[in-house]
Amino acid sequence: MFRVGAVEVTLPGGRRIVVGDGSEAKVAVAIADKLTLARIMAKPSLGVGEAYMNGKLVIERGTIHDLVDLAASNTRSRPNGPRPGALERGWTKLVRERNERRAARRNVAHHYDLSLELYRCFLDEDLQYSCALFESPDAGLDEAQGAKKRHIAAKLHLSKDQRVLDIGCGWGGLALSLAGWGGVKVDGVTLSAEQLATARTRAEAAGLAGRVKFSLTDYRDVAGPYERIVSVGMFEHVGRPNYQAFFDQVARLLTDDGVALIHSIGRSEGPSTTDPFTAKYIFPGGYIPALSEMLPAVERAGLRVADIEILRLHYAYTLERWRARFAANRDKVAALYDERFCRMWEYYLSGAEMGFRYGGHMNFQLQLTKRVDALPITRGYIDEAERALVSAARRVA
Repeated sequence: MFRVGAVEVTLPGGRRIVVGDGSEAKVAVAIADKLTLARIMAKPSLGVGEAYMNGKLVIERGTIHDLVDLAASNTRSRPNGPRPGALERGWTKLVRERNERRAARRNVAHHYDLSLELYRCFLDEDLQYSCALFESPDAGLDEAQGAKKRHIAAKLHLSKDQRVLDIGCGWGGLALSLAGWGGVKVDGVTLSAEQLATARTRAEAAGLAGRVKFSLTDYRDVAGPYERIVSVGMFEHVGRPNYQAFFDQVARLLTDDGVALIHSIGRSEGPSTTDPFTAKYIFPGGYIPALSEMLPAVERAGLRVADIEILRLHYAYTLERWRARFAANRDKVAALYDERFCRMWEYYLSGAEMGFRYGGHMNFQLQLTKRVDALPITRGYIDEAERALVSAARRVA
């Protein structure tokens, strides 16, 4: 694995080796026992993550992020590894990603029903837990998340009093912004009880409870209709067996002149499987889609693709800032949970960042309509709407 750079490893029993290109090893680790070593060799991503979480892989020089960064950066200098076979993909699709209603709620609770204070330790002020839009690589996190929301609002081409459905509304930030900016009425649905409580409190505090309604509802149970549908950072939890049901439901709920915007992590290398550490500890039931897996379901649902935009390094920048904020508030996180939890999240945030920085992960925004004339024929309206939102924000400030 290590062809560029070097890592010093203390093996069980005390023997030290240096692996890599012979340069100075800026990262040094110690492996506690032979069982841990065997698990790392069998499944590197899962084995390293679990060993670090459990104190069986000790970082003696550098950080866990340095180790993950070095390993991930070396993917550029070695041939592609074996791709998962059809049997492996089929097993994970049928078993891990079915996400029936009860399983979907349980999987969401595993991650999103953690303490709100945890998320305040690393997210922006608006609690946006998805890829931001960096108009400059040096932009701050709050600025970039605001730009993401404006970009989505512009693509939705909102008009006053339209009915908007926000599938997977999180803590309510996007729904509240859309209602405030566009004068629309928003129904936000989530499967997280913790997110629901926070979103409702925020709507009351903002004086928007009459225009924004939040509920604990599975997207499959929404009635509609809606002129606009938006979903940000939720499609990764749908699961491949449910792609057709998801887009069929979007088509049923969307009015004939409506517009839908799906914002999701995607993979550029084609269908694969979920990283085992992520599947076990972070997002059970989750799967990052390839466009080749989604678009057939979109077509069969009778929806038109009006626009696809790919955001390449934006999530790497987002995760970099989340990781820095998490590190700055690590003591608070440890007080909420424990040291093992902190190490689990450090490994998760670093690994996720590397997927976008060196791997095949990206974000896409898929704009869908039913009618060919539902939107202006050029993309100029998007820039125009974003400029208007920026100008309005400056006047308020």
